[in-house]
Amino acid sequence: MTHRLTCHCGAVELAVTLSDGFASARRCDCSFCARRGAIALTAPLDGIRIVKGADNLTLYQWGTKTAKHYFCRTCGIYTHHQRRSNPNEYGVNAACIEGVNPRDLGAVPWTDGINHPSDRG
Repeated sequence: MTHRLTCHCGAVELAVTLSDGFASARRCDCSFCARRGAIALTAPLDGIRIVKGADNLTLYQWGTKTAKHYFCRTCGIYTHHQRRSNPNEYGVNAACIEGVNPRDLGAVPWTDGINHPSDRG
């Protein structure tokens, strides 16, 4: 099933196919995700198609520069990211999927991003 994902202002729209539907919902407590507070759902690399607004997406990276976090440059909403934990997957912002209220996802498990294996020397 393909879902429609948009930023707040509508400048960015993605067509997203989730790997395991809403069962993949999770949060991360790394220094960035904890501040962002979004619930991420999993999509394979070929599970995202930019319908419009590719030129309106901006990229943010830090640290190992493995993860690639994308935001709408107009409204600032995080839409998706290529994961550090598995660069063969995207995390997509559940709240940006049309018809989804994050409250309806119930208790969402947390991933330990603070102690990520990539950060150990």
